[in-house]
Amino acid sequence: MGEAGSASDGSDRSDDAEAAEAETRAQRRKPKSQTRNMLEWVAVIGGAILIAVVVRTFILQTFWIPSPSMSPTLVENDRVLVNKLAYRFHDVNRGDVVVFERPENEPPSEIKDLIKRVVALPGERVSIMDGKVKINGRALDEPYTHNLQTVLDSCPITYVPGIDTDQGFKVPEDHVLVLGDNRTNSHDGRCFGAIDEDLIVGRAFFLMWPPGHAGGL
Repeated sequence: MGEAGSASDGSDRSDDAEAAEAETRAQRRKPKSQTRNMLEWVAVIGGAILIAVVVRTFILQTFWIPSPSMSPTLVENDRVLVNKLAYRFHDVNRGDVVVFERPENEPPSEIKDLIKRVVALPGERVSIMDGKVKINGRALDEPYTHNLQTVLDSCPITYVPGIDTDQGFKVPEDHVLVLGDNRTNSHDGRCFGAIDEDLIVGRAFFLMWPPGHAGGL
């Protein structure tokens, strides 16, 4: 009888151990609480928003085209992607399409940022005569204007003295002269003069909307 009692005790202990292990496994598989799930989603969404803000503030940003001044390259309601870091690594180049803050000598407007093309660099002399742009006396090749003449009657040339002469207007250091591709309908450097490079937000490098016209600039 003593031997039978001993075997029964061993079996009970084994059953208890298996039951405890099963309970432990069940606890491990216990669903996460709603609070924990909510906190995880808040962390994921918050992190995504933070990344988006950092990217938009310091790296890339989309800009809306509000006017026909850059047509046919860009037309109203197009959207472009702008690289805000571009000029931290290299200088502004002629031909770049840039987004910049509205110059101080411009009247207030709801549109805070403008987009134009760089045609003249610091220290260069710019002339606009006979419908053409000349840099240091040489005519500038501008296929993006599609043979539109560059006129001077769209606005007073108060801020670009000499631009209508052979001597030309000298672009100050750390400034660039920007014009719209639509030379007969663009309020640009012919009106407000050369802009300080510090006003440049970044280089527009990709047309992203509408999708059918998407591509590099």
